Amino acid sequence: MVFSDVANFLAWAHTLGSGWGYFGIFLTSLVGNATVFFPVLPTTLAIATFGALLNPWLIGFFAGLGGAIGELIGYAIGRGGREVLKEKKWLRKAEKWTKKRGFFLVVFIFAATPLPDDVTGILGGVLGYNIQKFFLACLLGKIFLYTLIAWAGYLGINFLLDIFIGT
Repeated sequence: MVFSDVANFLAWAHTLGSGWGYFGIFLTSLVGNATVFFPVLPTTLAIATFGALLNPWLIGFFAGLGGAIGELIGYAIGRGGREVLKEKKWLRKAEKWTKKRGFFLVVFIFAATPLPDDVTGILGGVLGYNIQKFFLACLLGKIFLYTLIAWAGYLGINFLLDIFIGT
């Protein structure tokens, strides 16, 4: 993404935030997280922009909710591939490792950081990990991450606008 693309995206996110509010960030996060292995920069920029416009706590919640629901796509892909992969040696090792160390914490850490959490969704689906536990870990992690990003937007949007738009 070049600077003009970022500026256009920020302008779009500002319009979406002004018109659609919390539902707009929910949808943005849902779509951004439903795309498996797609760059997260647009979603992150949208959350930061929304954080400057609306309550960062609520932005974190609604973006986290949308993100956790979006991550269920990866989980579903994993569930669909379970039969194909069930005889793989690495899968048995991964299952043993997750049972020993706790997959909930792994999902939370990947969701709460910029790590590629699509991998945990797919793995959770393949392993048949409890979907409610997966969703809860993902939800808590996404809310944590997106609240931080919303607060960063709230506290630093003018700095970003100066860099990308030159206001």
